[in-house]
Amino acid sequence: MGKYIVVGGSQGIGRAIVSKLNSEDHQVINLSRSPCDIQGIENIQFDALEMNDDVFSAISGPVDGLVYCPGSINLKPFHRLTTGDFEKDFQVNVLGAVKAIQGFLPLMKVAGNASIVLFSTVAVQTGMGFHASIASSKGAIEGLTRSLAAELSSSKIRVNAIAPSLTQTPLANALLNSDEKIEAAGKRHPLGRVGQTADIANMAVFLLHPDNSWITGQILKVDGGMGDLRS
Repeated sequence: MGKYIVVGGSQGIGRAIVSKLNSEDHQVINLSRSPCDIQGIENIQFDALEMNDDVFSAISGPVDGLVYCPGSINLKPFHRLTTGDFEKDFQVNVLGAVKAIQGFLPLMKVAGNASIVLFSTVAVQTGMGFHASIASSKGAIEGLTRSLAAELSSSKIRVNAIAPSLTQTPLANALLNSDEKIEAAGKRHPLGRVGQTADIANMAVFLLHPDNSWITGQILKVDGGMGDLRS
């Protein structure tokens, strides 16, 4: 069984990934501000905004995979977004991921067949109003994914990103906090529903698994058809 680090595994998509890995008897370490309540995993406090270096010395290798889940949904008209909004979204979505990858990269190189999974959004490749700040930072994640996939291929480390559409998580609660909102959002997707955390977790675990070790540098859409289809 593998040893996997999930950053932001206490709720939402991250928690679903932790749960699936744990159910498959992998060793799972969750790094988040609050602990994950799933039995049998290790919790270490970590804040993507503070980037405490102590966390890296607390974990020994080898590490078979890293998933970086922290994100933001900061939807505003462009004229109401401040440079501070852009900076905060970039720090949470991009710089936190960079810090985690740099910190754990030596432990993944020891593993020899490791996988890094990052998160983009459907809004990067499908232009959506009011998404300027989040789409900018997630666009940087897509560039980082492809660049690192090329650079780390010689170390047999795969790097991929998942680009979900709207998924029912605590982060998206303001957008999905009533049956009417859930139904309306679902109708905008060709498959007729919003995403569930298990939809995204299944893809993340697939990408982590060594059996799928010929996939790297990809942005995989798990979006109910939103990015490519018009029904």
